[in-house]
Amino acid sequence: MNTQIFLVCEPAAAQKQLEEAGKIIRAGGLVVFPTETVYGLGGDGTNRDAAAKIYAAKGRPSDNPLIIHIADPEDASRYAYTTPLYFALAKAFMPGPLTVIMPKRDNVPDSVTGGLDSVAVRCPSHPVANALIRASGTCIAAPSANLSGKPSPTEASHVVQDLMGKVDAIIDGGACEIGLESTIVKIQADEQGQPYLLLLRPGAVTHDALCCVCPRVDIAPAVAEKLAENERPLSPGMKYRHYAPSAPLILLDGDDADVLAFLQREQRTTRCTVLCYDEEVDHLAQGKIIPVGSKSDLARQANRLFAALREADATDAQIIYAHLPPMQGLGLALYNRMIRAAAHTVLKI
Repeated sequence: MNTQIFLVCEPAAAQKQLEEAGKIIRAGGLVVFPTETVYGLGGDGTNRDAAAKIYAAKGRPSDNPLIIHIADPEDASRYAYTTPLYFALAKAFMPGPLTVIMPKRDNVPDSVTGGLDSVAVRCPSHPVANALIRASGTCIAAPSANLSGKPSPTEASHVVQDLMGKVDAIIDGGACEIGLESTIVKIQADEQGQPYLLLLRPGAVTHDALCCVCPRVDIAPAVAEKLAENERPLSPGMKYRHYAPSAPLILLDGDDADVLAFLQREQRTTRCTVLCYDEEVDHLAQGKIIPVGSKSDLARQANRLFAALREADATDAQIIYAHLPPMQGLGLALYNRMIRAAAHTVLKI
């Protein structure tokens, strides 16, 4: 397949390219586009054949649901059965990095939802993503634009590495602002019929922020643990090994001084690469480290994570080490991604 690349920094100055990309979506083709979180691999969210193409391009299991992207929060009612809680979430967080799962309408094929009777809906805030959705005239189903299991792409160059020749077009809109995929919640009802939220994937919209809108926000066990062998994934990123570099990733849990001493020993005796804090740079062997930000700057670490994992892949490392993130605030989103990238391998120091 001949993949076109469109450079679009300002939608107003690239109407021709966006119209062309919109035509590709309407015709059942695939277009990669930037969002504020990561790059997405997009196809018509109402076209079952387009969904099949997305799964094939990624090498993604077909029971792993896709997220549909809409231009305005109100458009969710065209594809899902919305509720007052959805609109309260939309008022607080949309457009933005929040995905809400609700019962689907019949115009959303089962192939988009992984066979589930619910659909995940998101309204991205990135101006290029929003302009593409409007140009396509439909919702856009889009997982992250990487080969299944690999680190998600936060720059167009990452997409080129994975999907060049497998998609019709790639829109290069520069680096993504957040760097981790959206928060995913499902609207549930308790025994008395009162609505509450189940947090399925943490992201930039944190648990505490969600609690400001909905008093009850439960965290699904699969956020930090493995799904049971035959348990069905309710959202993207729950079941399969995700975000993983080629070399094994091991997360280190322990006192900062003990972890640093361990890393110094490992650098002398093994072929390893370390995803380190900025504060550790001067204490570790150069050429074997990839700084990810200050220990206290979780937003920077989130922004750097997937690019850093790809950089680690470009080294000759046999093992990649990284710190185990905290499980509070944005740290929970980092923990969720890294524990899957590491296949739940944690070493207590």
